Amino acid sequence: MNDLVEWLTARPYYTDQLVDHQTLPAREATTTDLEIESRLEAALSDRGIDSLYSHQAEAISAVRDGNNVVVATETASGKSLAYTVPAFERAMDHGARSLYIGPQNALIADQQESLTDLAKGLGFGSRVSVAQYTGRLTQTEKRTVRDRRPTVLLTNPDMLHYALLPYADRLWEWFFKSLEVVVIDEVHSYRGVFGTHVGLVMRRLNRICERYGADPQFVCCSATIGNPVEHAARITGRPQESYRLIDDDTSGRGPRHWLLWNPPEYDDGWQGRGSGRRKSSHTETKQLFVDLVSRGYQTLAFTRARQAAEQYATESATELRQRGNHELAQQVRAYQAALKHDTRREIEHALQAGELRGIWSTNALELGVDVGGLDAVVLDGYPGTRMSASQQAGRAGRGTDPALVAFVGGEDQLDQYFMAHPEAFFETDPERAVADPENRQLMPAHIASAAAENWLSVEDQPYFGESFSEIVTELEAAGRLERRQTENGIRWIYSGDGSPQHEMSLRTVGDREVDLLDRRSNDVIATLGFEDALRDAHRGAIYHQQGQTYEVATLDLDRDVAELQPTWADYYTQILSEKSLEVNEDLLTKPLPYDNECDKDAKVVYADVTVTIQITGFQRKDRTTGDVLGEQDLELPETTLRTKGLYFTVPPSIETDLRAAFTDQEFNGGIHAAEHGMISLFPLLLLCDRSDIGGISTPHHPHTDRSTVFIYDGYPGGVGLTAAGFDVVEELMARTAGLIAECDCAEGCPACVQSPQCGNGNKPLTKAPAVTLLERLCQSTTDD
Repeated sequence: MNDLVEWLTARPYYTDQLVDHQTLPAREATTTDLEIESRLEAALSDRGIDSLYSHQAEAISAVRDGNNVVVATETASGKSLAYTVPAFERAMDHGARSLYIGPQNALIADQQESLTDLAKGLGFGSRVSVAQYTGRLTQTEKRTVRDRRPTVLLTNPDMLHYALLPYADRLWEWFFKSLEVVVIDEVHSYRGVFGTHVGLVMRRLNRICERYGADPQFVCCSATIGNPVEHAARITGRPQESYRLIDDDTSGRGPRHWLLWNPPEYDDGWQGRGSGRRKSSHTETKQLFVDLVSRGYQTLAFTRARQAAEQYATESATELRQRGNHELAQQVRAYQAALKHDTRREIEHALQAGELRGIWSTNALELGVDVGGLDAVVLDGYPGTRMSASQQAGRAGRGTDPALVAFVGGEDQLDQYFMAHPEAFFETDPERAVADPENRQLMPAHIASAAAENWLSVEDQPYFGESFSEIVTELEAAGRLERRQTENGIRWIYSGDGSPQHEMSLRTVGDREVDLLDRRSNDVIATLGFEDALRDAHRGAIYHQQGQTYEVATLDLDRDVAELQPTWADYYTQILSEKSLEVNEDLLTKPLPYDNECDKDAKVVYADVTVTIQITGFQRKDRTTGDVLGEQDLELPETTLRTKGLYFTVPPSIETDLRAAFTDQEFNGGIHAAEHGMISLFPLLLLCDRSDIGGISTPHHPHTDRSTVFIYDGYPGGVGLTAAGFDVVEELMARTAGLIAECDCAEGCPACVQSPQCGNGNKPLTKAPAVTLLERLCQSTTDD
């Protein structure tokens, strides 16, 4: 691999892009003997598994001992055996059933294939049968699954919510009565709104199991995150102390060479303009990808958008043909979730068999679908979290052979932060996963669903928390629950219209949606939530879908329909908005390190807030330079968001100093830059996307009577992001100050303080006062 790296740095396009090269050493496998049911042991041996890694044996033993278990080890470390062995042994012994829950149908199909093959190897009469129950099945196929009564059922959270729990008494009593193991694969992926919904679905599952006398164990498989036990407990509704953590990966692997590769800056005046703009990470990734494939390395490139995966696969194949590698050009494909199931499976098998030499993929291949080990992985920009970067890198490596992983930096803040601080990428503690099943906005729909599945009683409060009684009272007053007095006490049954489960989606918050129509055919090409439609499908917006660029011709909010027409526009659009924030209640307060004698109350506050957003217009921006080409006003309804957030004020002594050194406009730009910078680094410490967080900075707020910076969860009720941010705000401030100070641009750029979500067009932004403010807030005077 060192020879390969030397060759790459000698390529004609190389201009000092390699900023760091680290080699993670090889690891010898450690195995442990463990007694396994003889037929299962023979079936595993027939499939090349003659011994268990120590972490697999430890996990199986923990399940046998009655513990809930979290297995948090690397990609391709064999986590699936931790639940397969107990599930199969219990089915063979007494017909016990297991429920496997996966986040994606592709992963479920992969698991079904491998588990079915293993079950066949057990021979006749094993009592182990495997089936999936997903939306891909026809009604006839679903009925066949129910009639077969499999012992291992694979599904996803949506089907559990829509198709299993609502019919527990009529169609699934046989299953829930004998359910002993619940597997939650990729539990780290259940975070934010989706994770909050799934956590509430798990609480409904727990109470249904309790009604039928079952008490299943949970086996959760996770990538490396900062809080695996806490997160698994939060999602499953089981106590943290009931979990056994297995996180010492004892599987073997070869050395892994990591390259941090930063595209060069433009040399045509960009630096003089103070933008700090770099050349495209996409171009750099394509060059690396084609070079690696042409050198005989089977290579997987990860990019964030479906359209990008398709486009870059095509362009890479074209480049290979131009180099004379026509056969290799035929062996390059794109992989993404929108492909048909059969096409995805075909690509997976061809990749595993070595018939494909290069793949461009979205994060659809990040999860545990088996595609074998590859020689090299290239990350086209930071995938959003170090956990995802590690998961994607885990695709590289064949046994103990060396593997290459190249992380090509984009121009966003976190990309450039890691390019400047490689140690932060490799050594910072893993991010924490965040979800909030006690979300007051989402819980009523799930309590109504629980009542539709089985009557409610006061004994159900432990499943749903302290707000249960209050929410039941509200639902009863609204006519959605009916109170009945029985000889066993008060019961509530669902009395609303229709199915409460089908009235909500686990993937979103609101229930109002806007259909996007292709004006040529009136076909619906996409559906957006109401707030997303105001932002992305307003009149004049540029919208991309499946390789086609559209302009929104009309947005009709009476019919909740937007009409789009194809366009060749070479610009993009960005909304302009005005925001205000009201603090409903301060919930928690803690002091900041700053302890000037005159400012004893420097603090950060966690609060319940209401944000009002009014989209006022939009800008057209040049796709290449980002220059504003024009502005247009919009008349759209304002929206409100009640959520959770944190805020801090500018202490009077700091504000006096800053206003003495800077103009009012520069001061305002400083607090605005501090807000943007802190939001951009939230994903460094927490598993989230920058777009999950919003912010407002103001030189005066009536609640504090001071200059104030607010940062809030972008979802109704909050999903725990700013609550977790409140705990680590000092570290967030310190890292943000370093990010801004170290960027060599003049007035702010995408690598430090500019934000693609800013409703003020990234104006004003001033770096120096932001750095001073954040440094002084997180540094005690006793540190001087």
